Amino acid sequence: MDWNIVEGNWKQFKGKVKTQWGKLTDDHLDVIAGKRDQLAGKIQESYGITKDEAEKQIKDFEARNKDGQAE
Repeated sequence: MDWNIVEGNWKQFKGKVKTQWGKLTDDHLDVIAGKRDQLAGKIQESYGITKDEAEKQIKDFEARNKDGQAE
């Protein structure tokens, strides 16, 4: 998954991200704005998990959305 594409189409990807990580609010998603490192930090903060676990979850998300296309 190319995160440049995600950043460019963030409005479309927000739904997929919110489905995956329901604790993230619309405000969180606005701050993240498609930036992978911001997403990892907000997942870590919202779910009380380690950075490594947040990265693993993002990698799993990328694998499921490897075509880089928003719905």
